[in-house]
Amino acid sequence: MPLKFFSGRRSRRVSLVGGWWINVRFFWHTRNKGPWVVAFILLAFVSALAALAHLLDTFRAERRELTCLALNVYYEARGEPLTGMRAVAEVTMNRVASHRHPDTVCEVVYEKRWDRLRKRYVGAFSWTEFDIVPHPEGAQWRQARDAAEAVYFRRLPPALDGALHYHANYIKPSWAKDQKPIARIGGHIFYK
Repeated sequence: MPLKFFSGRRSRRVSLVGGWWINVRFFWHTRNKGPWVVAFILLAFVSALAALAHLLDTFRAERRELTCLALNVYYEARGEPLTGMRAVAEVTMNRVASHRHPDTVCEVVYEKRWDRLRKRYVGAFSWTEFDIVPHPEGAQWRQARDAAEAVYFRRLPPALDGALHYHANYIKPSWAKDQKPIARIGGHIFYK
């Protein structure tokens, strides 16, 4: 008796498993697969185009961010040693990471805030207020780009952890009194 019960269960199991498999095979062998193949190819092509477009957008955005950072380094620290250029880039990136400043490099570089004393909007970096700036070129531009890339891609450990402000060492801005100086690199004093 147990043998018949076992064989009955086994045959039922086989028929259940074999049933759906037979249905799948029947569907596969009796249907025209041309439209399915075309749809699959079109879906794969559209997906590949979307992925490529996303990669290109990411690449363009990253390139734009690097250009903004390199321009800031060039106009703020041109003529400084490489460590001074990297320090300016690092402050810019620290501002991007800070909740008190915009979220992208270009927005940080071109940020303007209202100055109550001057009664006008003032750029975070002085060169952004000029109508005309010289076109970046030469060895200093290459150095600025290299410094910007090194900081942007974090190829070096941070030297000014948390620094958000700096100024040239030949001026004494009123805001510096309330800040803690953490480094003097080249012609700039950096604050946390």
